Amino acid sequence: MAYAYTPFPYNPPPGLTAPEPRHPVVIVGAGPIGLSMAVDLALRGVKSVVLDDNNVVSLGSRAICWAKRTLEIFDRLGIGERMLDKGVTWKVGRQFHGEREVYNFDLLPEPGHKYPAFVNLQQYYVEEYLVERAQDFPDLIDLRFLNKVTNHKGHADHVELTVETPDGPYLLETDWYIACDGAGSATRKRMGLPFEGQTFDEHFLIADVEMETSPFGDHDTPERWFWFAPPFHNGQSALLHKQPDNIYRIDLQLGPETDPKAEATEEKVLPRLKQMLGDAPFRLDWMSVYKFRCARLEKFVQGRVVFVGDSAHVVSPFGARGGNGGVQDVDNLGWKLAAVVQGDAPTSLIESYDIERGHGADENMRNSARATNFMTPKSPIETLFRNEVLTLAARHPFARKLINSGRLSQPCTLAHSPLQTAGDAPLRPGSALIDAPLAGPAGDRWLLGEVQGQFTLLAVGGITAPDIPGLRRIGIDQSQGAYPCFQGKDGHAQRRYGSGFLYLLRPDGHVCAVFDQPDRAAISRAFARAFDGALDCAKGATA
Repeated sequence: MAYAYTPFPYNPPPGLTAPEPRHPVVIVGAGPIGLSMAVDLALRGVKSVVLDDNNVVSLGSRAICWAKRTLEIFDRLGIGERMLDKGVTWKVGRQFHGEREVYNFDLLPEPGHKYPAFVNLQQYYVEEYLVERAQDFPDLIDLRFLNKVTNHKGHADHVELTVETPDGPYLLETDWYIACDGAGSATRKRMGLPFEGQTFDEHFLIADVEMETSPFGDHDTPERWFWFAPPFHNGQSALLHKQPDNIYRIDLQLGPETDPKAEATEEKVLPRLKQMLGDAPFRLDWMSVYKFRCARLEKFVQGRVVFVGDSAHVVSPFGARGGNGGVQDVDNLGWKLAAVVQGDAPTSLIESYDIERGHGADENMRNSARATNFMTPKSPIETLFRNEVLTLAARHPFARKLINSGRLSQPCTLAHSPLQTAGDAPLRPGSALIDAPLAGPAGDRWLLGEVQGQFTLLAVGGITAPDIPGLRRIGIDQSQGAYPCFQGKDGHAQRRYGSGFLYLLRPDGHVCAVFDQPDRAAISRAFARAFDGALDCAKGATA
């Protein structure tokens, strides 16, 4: 069943007829990242204008693999459960060499999590859900489709934009310009900013096909299947994923000498797919032939212009790090930008986004480049090494760690950020939170649903959370009633967080500090450091 692309309405903006007041935030790009940014800010009471030169969701499936941490963020934004209901859940990956399965892995072998390891869902559904969610905030989110930014000029305390519409141009001013305009960012190009990294020579074919009969055969559970040197594809690599609506994602390596224009035709694509799928009937839904690069801006924060998602950094698609990394950018920036806009934090706090998510981008690029190099050996020696690793992996677990068909997206640690306070606990400062089921007076809950979105003191076991202005308090396995308390279910919270610890949690779901005593002064200092540490960021500190 083909997706129905319904245009969003164009409404003439007020700036066509009269000057508009300066906006606190303008977001350029209404893809998953820009829309997530707008919703995140709206949940914090911050108004934004979202500009996009198009008026439909993205063409083709594009990003499809949404990781557990990203789904938890989407849950906070209000679309996580909808994605879970529509998407294809999976956690097992299988690695093949030729026709032989080398080994398989389970990305989430333990229970006690609301969200699975991954949900596969086409990007157009994610954008559709986010647009509908944005419409829940008519007083806080101004969606403007067919509004193309053609120029912008930065000033010390604001940015001036020139915007083209079907009815002519107009001017906008904003305190903060958030560039979510993708890998080909026009904002980045206008500013002449270097976008440095590594370009890979190999071309890849992405094809989405609709099939009533599963290519997984009798295997009913959706999984990630990856082949090195499959017999149906001339000794190169192949990847198979299931999506909703009986759509299957197929990635085929084509090699460096490929003519992308010639390969991106049904005459070339259909025979390749038939070699893989055999006689099973299918319909080609979407295809693209591409080569990719791993690249990033040196700085994501350029005065009052902040780059988020692919405009700031790009990676290969293997490992599902692009869209997931962008959503985690939003999660990091949202609370900081809101605090600055609302006057609760110094402007320098925005600089910490550059340091923290720059670290995340470097981690994603490193993993992405390593995966690509393993998948595409450049010499007979590299090919021999790879094939020997695959042979050993079938019998020896140590060799399985060397196989790299795309290390799948994981949240990065912020342990070295100046905003963190060092400490020791089962979950250390800088770590992303781990969900756990809870029971309370009003019924069952999930830990992340109770603590994400604002600074929170989480008291676990026999320790009391002191009352400190600006900090929400939550207790686990406590009976006192000064703040909401829950009981851990099936021991999951206890195993993940221990007992007798106070965790200071950031709004973006990372541990900020940890204490084994309810020391009000120490907690207050750590809380202040989460804002004042930004001054160190502004000076270029990294520890």
